[in-house]
Amino acid sequence: MRDFRDAKAMAQTLRETLNARSVSLTVSESLELVARIFGLADWNVLAARIRAAEQAGSGRSNEGSNKADAADQLRSRAKEIQLPRAVLDRYAGTYQFHSAVFTVTCDQDHLSGRLSGQSSAHYYAVGETEFVGRGIDVELRFALGADGMPTAVILRQHGNDHTMRRIDATVAQELQRAIETRMSARSANPGTASALRRLIESVASGQPNYGEMSADLAEATRKQLPRLQPGLSEMGPITSIDFLGVSAQGQDVYSVWHQGSAASHWHIALGSDGTIISAFVTPGP
Repeated sequence: MRDFRDAKAMAQTLRETLNARSVSLTVSESLELVARIFGLADWNVLAARIRAAEQAGSGRSNEGSNKADAADQLRSRAKEIQLPRAVLDRYAGTYQFHSAVFTVTCDQDHLSGRLSGQSSAHYYAVGETEFVGRGIDVELRFALGADGMPTAVILRQHGNDHTMRRIDATVAQELQRAIETRMSARSANPGTASALRRLIESVASGQPNYGEMSADLAEATRKQLPRLQPGLSEMGPITSIDFLGVSAQGQDVYSVWHQGSAASHWHIALGSDGTIISAFVTPGP
Protein backbone atom coordinates (compact mmCIF):
# COMPACT_ATOMS: atom_id res chain seq x y z
CA MET A 1 0.00 0.00 0.00
CA ARG A 2 2.92 2.30 0.37
CA ASP A 3 4.86 4.11 -2.32
CA PHE A 4 7.31 7.04 -2.34
CA ARG A 5 4.53 9.41 -1.22
CA ASP A 6 4.52 7.55 2.12
CA ALA A 7 8.23 8.24 2.74
CA LYS A 8 7.70 9.75 6.20
CA ALA A 9 5.67 6.77 7.38
CA MET A 10 8.34 4.45 5.96
CA ALA A 11 11.02 6.41 7.80
CA GLN A 12 9.10 6.00 11.04
CA THR A 13 8.80 2.25 10.46
CA LEU A 14 12.54 2.09 9.79
CA ARG A 15 13.33 3.91 13.05
CA GLU A 16 10.99 1.68 15.06
CA THR A 17 12.45 -1.50 13.56
CA LEU A 18 16.06 -0.46 14.16
CA ASN A 19 15.34 0.87 17.64
CA ALA A 20 13.89 -2.54 18.52
CA ARG A 21 17.30 -3.93 17.61
CA SER A 22 19.14 -1.32 19.70
CA VAL A 23 20.16 0.74 16.65
CA SER A 24 19.44 4.44 17.17
CA LEU A 25 18.47 6.57 14.19
CA THR A 26 17.43 10.23 14.06
CA VAL A 27 14.46 11.48 12.05
CA SER A 28 16.68 13.17 9.48
CA GLU A 29 18.91 10.09 9.14
CA SER A 30 15.91 7.83 8.51
CA LEU A 31 14.51 10.22 5.89
CA GLU A 32 17.86 10.29 4.11
CA LEU A 33 18.00 6.48 4.11
CA VAL A 34 14.51 6.18 2.65
CA ALA A 35 15.51 8.59 -0.11
CA ARG A 36 18.52 6.41 -0.91
CA ILE A 37 16.29 3.30 -0.95
CA PHE A 38 14.30 4.95 -3.73
CA GLY A 39 17.54 5.61 -5.62
CA LEU A 40 17.58 9.37 -5.00
CA ALA A 41 20.45 11.56 -3.85
CA ASP A 42 18.90 12.86 -0.63
CA TRP A 43 15.69 13.72 1.20
CA ASN A 44 15.36 17.10 -0.51
CA VAL A 45 15.10 15.38 -3.91
CA LEU A 46 12.53 12.88 -2.64
CA ALA A 47 10.51 15.65 -0.96
CA ALA A 48 10.42 17.50 -4.28
CA ARG A 49 9.19 14.31 -6.02
CA ILE A 50 6.40 13.99 -3.44
CA ARG A 51 5.32 17.60 -3.91
CA ALA A 52 5.35 17.16 -7.69
CA ALA A 53 3.21 14.02 -7.46
CA GLU A 54 0.69 15.80 -5.24
CA GLN A 55 0.52 18.72 -7.64
CA ALA A 56 0.16 16.36 -10.61
CA GLY A 57 -2.87 14.84 -8.93
CA SER A 58 -4.73 18.04 -9.79
CA GLY A 59 -4.77 16.83 -13.39
CA ARG A 60 -7.70 14.52 -12.69
CA SER A 61 -11.08 15.06 -14.34
CA ASN A 62 -13.46 17.57 -12.77
CA GLU A 63 -15.75 14.76 -11.69
CA GLY A 64 -12.92 12.87 -9.98
CA SER A 65 -11.61 16.08 -8.44
CA ASN A 66 -15.04 16.98 -7.08
CA LYS A 67 -15.40 13.54 -5.53
CA ALA A 68 -11.97 13.82 -3.92
CA ASP A 69 -12.75 17.31 -2.63
CA ALA A 70 -16.02 16.08 -1.14
CA ALA A 71 -14.20 13.18 0.56
CA ASP A 72 -11.56 15.55 1.94
CA GLN A 73 -14.23 17.89 3.28
CA LEU A 74 -16.07 14.99 4.89
CA ARG A 75 -12.84 13.81 6.50
CA SER A 76 -12.04 17.28 7.86
CA ARG A 77 -15.54 17.56 9.39
CA ALA A 78 -15.51 14.05 10.84
CA LYS A 79 -15.49 13.94 14.61
CA GLU A 80 -14.10 11.02 16.52
CA ILE A 81 -16.69 9.10 18.48
CA GLN A 82 -16.50 6.40 21.12
CA LEU A 83 -17.85 2.98 20.18
CA PRO A 84 -18.57 0.23 22.72
CA ARG A 85 -15.80 -2.30 23.15
CA ALA A 86 -18.17 -5.03 21.94
CA VAL A 87 -18.56 -3.22 18.60
CA LEU A 88 -14.81 -2.78 18.20
CA ASP A 89 -14.21 -6.45 19.02
CA ARG A 90 -16.46 -7.47 16.11
CA TYR A 91 -14.11 -5.80 13.63
CA ALA A 92 -10.98 -7.51 14.95
CA GLY A 93 -9.70 -10.25 12.68
CA THR A 94 -7.75 -10.91 9.49
CA TYR A 95 -8.53 -9.58 6.02
CA GLN A 96 -6.90 -10.41 2.67
CA PHE A 97 -5.12 -7.61 0.82
CA HIS A 98 -4.18 -9.21 -2.52
CA SER A 99 -1.71 -11.92 -1.45
CA ALA A 100 -0.96 -10.30 1.94
CA VAL A 101 -2.78 -10.09 5.27
CA PHE A 102 -4.28 -7.02 6.94
CA THR A 103 -4.69 -7.72 10.65
CA VAL A 104 -7.14 -5.66 12.72
CA THR A 105 -6.97 -5.69 16.51
CA CYS A 106 -8.94 -3.90 19.20
CA ASP A 107 -6.76 -1.63 21.34
CA GLN A 108 -8.72 -0.03 24.20
CA ASP A 109 -10.85 2.70 22.56
CA HIS A 110 -9.66 2.28 18.95
CA LEU A 111 -8.57 -0.22 16.32
CA SER A 112 -5.07 -1.01 15.14
CA GLY A 113 -4.37 -2.28 11.63
CA ARG A 114 -1.19 -3.85 10.29
CA LEU A 115 -0.38 -5.03 6.78
CA SER A 116 2.13 -7.84 6.31
CA GLY A 117 5.65 -6.43 6.64
CA GLN A 118 4.54 -3.04 7.97
CA SER A 119 4.10 -1.52 11.42
CA SER A 120 0.68 -0.98 13.01
CA ALA A 121 -1.38 2.17 12.49
CA HIS A 122 -4.14 3.41 14.80
CA TYR A 123 -7.69 4.04 13.55
CA TYR A 124 -10.37 5.96 15.43
CA ALA A 125 -14.11 5.72 14.87
CA VAL A 126 -15.98 8.55 13.12
CA GLY A 127 -19.08 6.40 12.57
CA GLU A 128 -20.50 3.00 13.36
CA THR A 129 -18.43 1.37 10.59
CA GLU A 130 -16.04 4.19 9.57
CA PHE A 131 -12.57 4.80 10.98
CA VAL A 132 -9.79 7.27 10.14
CA GLY A 133 -6.05 6.86 10.67
CA ARG A 134 -4.02 9.02 13.00
CA GLY A 135 -1.14 10.71 11.17
CA ILE A 136 -1.77 8.84 7.90
CA ASP A 137 -4.16 9.49 5.02
CA VAL A 138 -6.01 6.20 5.35
CA GLU A 139 -9.66 5.45 6.06
CA LEU A 140 -11.37 2.14 6.86
CA ARG A 141 -15.00 1.26 6.22
CA PHE A 142 -16.35 -2.12 7.30
CA ALA A 143 -18.99 -3.95 5.26
CA LEU A 144 -21.37 -5.92 7.47
CA GLY A 145 -23.34 -9.07 6.82
CA ALA A 146 -26.91 -9.74 7.88
CA ASP A 147 -25.68 -10.89 11.29
CA GLY A 148 -23.82 -7.62 11.87
CA MET A 149 -20.40 -9.24 11.51
CA PRO A 150 -17.92 -7.75 9.03
CA THR A 151 -17.51 -9.53 5.70
CA ALA A 152 -14.89 -7.12 4.35
CA VAL A 153 -13.13 -3.83 5.01
CA ILE A 154 -12.63 -1.14 2.38
CA LEU A 155 -9.36 0.73 2.80
CA ARG A 156 -9.17 4.17 1.18
CA GLN A 157 -5.73 5.70 0.53
CA HIS A 158 -4.61 8.42 -1.91
CA GLY A 159 -8.20 8.57 -3.16
CA ASN A 160 -8.27 4.87 -4.11
CA ASP A 161 -10.40 2.12 -2.56
CA HIS A 162 -9.09 -1.38 -1.81
CA THR A 163 -11.60 -4.04 -0.75
CA MET A 164 -10.25 -6.72 1.59
CA ARG A 165 -12.47 -9.71 2.36
CA ARG A 166 -12.44 -11.22 5.83
CA ILE A 167 -10.53 -14.51 6.14
CA ASP A 168 -10.00 -16.90 9.04
CA ALA A 169 -6.74 -17.34 10.91
CA THR A 170 -5.79 -20.52 9.04
CA VAL A 171 -6.02 -18.85 5.62
CA ALA A 172 -4.10 -15.84 6.95
CA GLN A 173 -1.28 -18.07 8.18
CA GLU A 174 -1.09 -19.85 4.82
CA LEU A 175 -0.86 -16.53 2.97
CA GLN A 176 1.88 -15.30 5.28
CA ARG A 177 3.88 -18.53 4.96
CA ALA A 178 3.60 -18.37 1.17
CA ILE A 179 5.04 -14.85 1.15
CA GLU A 180 7.91 -15.80 3.45
CA THR A 181 8.72 -18.87 1.33
CA ARG A 182 8.84 -16.85 -1.88
CA MET A 183 10.90 -14.10 -0.24
CA SER A 184 13.43 -16.66 0.95
CA ALA A 185 13.59 -18.42 -2.43
CA ARG A 186 13.53 -15.12 -4.39
CA SER A 187 10.97 -16.76 -6.63
CA ALA A 188 8.94 -14.66 -9.08
CA ASN A 189 5.38 -15.71 -9.86
CA PRO A 190 5.06 -16.92 -13.47
CA GLY A 191 3.68 -14.26 -15.76
CA THR A 192 4.42 -11.16 -13.71
CA ALA A 193 7.26 -9.93 -15.95
CA SER A 194 5.23 -10.19 -19.17
CA ALA A 195 2.15 -8.71 -17.49
CA LEU A 196 4.25 -5.80 -16.24
CA ARG A 197 5.62 -5.12 -19.72
CA ARG A 198 2.09 -5.07 -21.19
CA LEU A 199 0.88 -2.79 -18.39
CA ILE A 200 3.68 -0.24 -18.79
CA GLU A 201 3.44 -0.17 -22.58
CA SER A 202 -0.34 0.24 -22.54
CA VAL A 203 -0.24 3.03 -19.94
CA ALA A 204 2.56 4.78 -21.83
CA SER A 205 0.42 4.70 -24.98
CA GLY A 206 -2.51 6.21 -23.08
CA GLN A 207 -4.67 3.14 -23.70
CA PRO A 208 -4.48 0.85 -20.64
CA ASN A 209 -6.01 -2.61 -20.95
CA TYR A 210 -8.44 -2.32 -18.06
CA GLY A 211 -9.78 -5.80 -18.80
CA GLU A 212 -6.46 -7.21 -17.57
CA MET A 213 -6.79 -5.45 -14.19
CA SER A 214 -8.83 -5.97 -11.05
CA ALA A 215 -11.67 -3.51 -10.50
CA ASP A 216 -9.72 -1.66 -7.80
CA LEU A 217 -6.58 -1.35 -9.93
CA ALA A 218 -8.57 -0.28 -13.01
CA GLU A 219 -10.23 2.50 -11.01
CA ALA A 220 -6.91 3.69 -9.61
CA THR A 221 -5.29 3.61 -13.06
CA ARG A 222 -8.08 5.72 -14.57
CA LYS A 223 -7.56 8.33 -11.87
CA GLN A 224 -3.77 8.37 -12.18
CA LEU A 225 -3.47 8.05 -15.98
CA PRO A 226 -3.06 11.84 -16.59
CA ARG A 227 0.00 11.73 -14.33
CA LEU A 228 1.42 8.32 -15.26
CA GLN A 229 1.10 8.40 -19.04
CA PRO A 230 3.35 11.40 -19.81
CA GLY A 231 6.13 10.20 -17.51
CA LEU A 232 6.19 6.64 -18.86
CA SER A 233 5.95 7.86 -22.44
CA GLU A 234 8.93 10.17 -21.98
CA MET A 235 11.05 7.31 -20.61
CA GLY A 236 10.86 5.58 -23.98
CA PRO A 237 10.69 1.90 -24.98
CA ILE A 238 11.53 -0.81 -22.45
CA THR A 239 14.96 -2.38 -22.95
CA SER A 240 14.97 -4.87 -20.06
CA ILE A 241 13.06 -5.99 -16.98
CA ASP A 242 15.12 -7.35 -14.06
CA PHE A 243 13.58 -9.29 -11.16
CA LEU A 244 14.79 -8.01 -7.78
CA GLY A 245 12.86 -10.10 -5.28
CA VAL A 246 9.55 -10.42 -3.43
CA SER A 247 8.16 -7.68 -1.20
CA ALA A 248 6.80 -8.25 2.31
CA GLN A 249 3.28 -7.97 0.84
CA GLY A 250 3.95 -10.67 -1.76
CA GLN A 251 4.40 -8.52 -4.85
CA ASP A 252 7.17 -9.27 -7.33
CA VAL A 253 9.60 -6.35 -7.52
CA TYR A 254 11.30 -5.40 -10.78
CA SER A 255 13.68 -2.79 -12.13
CA VAL A 256 12.45 -1.69 -15.54
CA TRP A 257 15.05 -0.12 -17.82
CA HIS A 258 14.08 2.13 -20.67
CA GLN A 259 15.87 3.48 -23.72
CA GLY A 260 18.36 6.13 -22.62
CA SER A 261 19.14 4.32 -19.31
CA ALA A 262 16.05 5.66 -17.50
CA ALA A 263 14.76 3.21 -14.90
CA SER A 264 11.89 2.68 -12.51
CA HIS A 265 11.00 0.15 -9.82
CA TRP A 266 7.69 -1.68 -10.00
CA HIS A 267 5.75 -3.90 -7.59
CA ILE A 268 3.21 -6.22 -9.22
CA ALA A 269 0.96 -9.09 -8.13
CA LEU A 270 -1.37 -11.31 -10.16
CA GLY A 271 -4.57 -13.06 -9.18
CA SER A 272 -5.11 -16.78 -9.71
CA ASP A 273 -6.71 -15.99 -13.10
CA GLY A 274 -3.74 -13.89 -14.25
CA THR A 275 -5.47 -10.56 -13.62
CA ILE A 276 -3.18 -7.80 -12.33
CA ILE A 277 -4.49 -7.15 -8.83
CA SER A 278 -1.73 -4.81 -7.64
CA ALA A 279 0.84 -2.64 -9.41
CA PHE A 280 2.62 0.56 -8.49
CA VAL A 281 5.79 2.37 -9.44
CA THR A 282 8.49 4.06 -7.39
CA PRO A 283 11.52 6.09 -8.53
CA GLY A 284 14.37 4.03 -9.95
CA PRO A 285 18.14 4.32 -9.60
